[in-house]
Amino acid sequence: MTRKTVRIAMNGVTGRMGYRQHLVRSILAIREQGGLDLGNGDVLWPEPVLVGRREHALKAMAEQHGIEEWSTDLEAVLADESIDIYFDAQVTSAREDALKQAIAAGKHIYTEKPTATGVDGALELARLARAAGIKNGVVQDKIFLPGLLKLKRLIDGGFFGEILSVRGEFGYWVFEGDWQEAQRPSWNYRAQDGGGIVVDMFPHWEYVLHELFGRVTSVTAQVATHIPERWDEQGKPYPATADDSAYGIFQLEGGAIAQINSSWSVRVNRDELVEFQVDGTHGSAVAGLRNCRVQHRSATPKPVWNPDLPVTESFRDQWQEVPDNAVFDNGFKAQWELFLRHVVLDEPYTWDLLAGARGVQLAELGLKSSAEGRRYDVPELSL
Repeated sequence: MTRKTVRIAMNGVTGRMGYRQHLVRSILAIREQGGLDLGNGDVLWPEPVLVGRREHALKAMAEQHGIEEWSTDLEAVLADESIDIYFDAQVTSAREDALKQAIAAGKHIYTEKPTATGVDGALELARLARAAGIKNGVVQDKIFLPGLLKLKRLIDGGFFGEILSVRGEFGYWVFEGDWQEAQRPSWNYRAQDGGGIVVDMFPHWEYVLHELFGRVTSVTAQVATHIPERWDEQGKPYPATADDSAYGIFQLEGGAIAQINSSWSVRVNRDELVEFQVDGTHGSAVAGLRNCRVQHRSATPKPVWNPDLPVTESFRDQWQEVPDNAVFDNGFKAQWELFLRHVVLDEPYTWDLLAGARGVQLAELGLKSSAEGRRYDVPELSL
C-alpha cells in the first residue's frame, strides 16, 4: 500500500461550518477511515494546516484533534511549497482576496460559496484559476444530500414525466439574540459584512435547480428584512441591514417554474428544514434533507373542494416513502472526496469556480429584481 499525503491549508475553520462540516465531518472523517482509497493499493492522506486570525482558537482546535500545524499568517502558509490545496470557509467579504492570493501562489482551490461579493469578481477568480492551470472547486453540498439524491434517482428514472414546477421551502426562526442566543453569527445580518439570505441561499438554489431540473433563465424576487434589530455575540443590539427573507420565482430552461421561499424569520411547520415539492405529469415528490415521498398519477386521489364539510382524509398518508437503497455519506465529505480525487487522479469534476460564479450571478440579479420590482433574465456565463 502506498500512502500519498496531500497538505491542505484550511482557512476559516474556527467558524461553525468550516469546523463542523469541513474539518471534523470531512477531512478528519477521511483520516479516521484510514484515508481515501484511490484504488490499486494507493491511499490518499489529507493533512490539514489550520489557518485563521484567532491564535488561541486555532491552538485549542489543533490540540483537541491532534493536528500538528496551524498559523495566523496566510501569506507564509501560501508561500509554503508543500501546501497542495487552499480551502476557504471565511466570511464572504474576506474570501475573494484570499482566493486570489492562493491562485497566485499556484495552489489548487476548494472554497465555500459565495465565491465573491459580485459576479465580476467571481468570474475573475474563475479566469485567474484557468490561466494558472490549477484545479478548483466550489462547495455545492445540497446535491449530495440523501433526499436530493433520491429525487435525482426519480428524475433519472423518468418518474415525473414532464416536470411542471418546483416549490421549495427553506428556513427556521433564528432568535434575535436578546432573550435567547442566535443560532447564526451576527455578520449574517449585516450587509456591510457580506450578510443576507439572498447571497447565502440563492447560490445554493442555483446549483440545485441547475443540476436537477435545468438552468435558471430568469428570476423575479422580493426580499425583506423582517427583523430590523438583533443582538450580537456580546449581547449588544445592532441594526439588521441585510435581508433575512427572500421569495423567488425562477424560470427554468425547458419550461418548468420554480418558486422558493427562504427565511430566517419563519417557524417550521414541515417535516424538514428544507423541502422541495416537484410536480410532473406522471407523478409528484416531496424531498427534504434525508427523506423523499412520492405520489404517482395512478395513485393520486381525487379531492373535491367543499369548504362546508370537514376534511376526512389525511393527505400526507397518501404518499409513499422512497427507500434509501444505498448508504449515504455526509454530503460535504462526499464532495471533498470527489475533489481530492480530481486533484490527485485528474478525475472529472464540474463544480468549479465558473459554477460558483453562476450562484453569485443569481444572487446579484435576485437583489436587483427586488430593488427594481422587475424580472431579470439570467444570461449564460462563460470565460
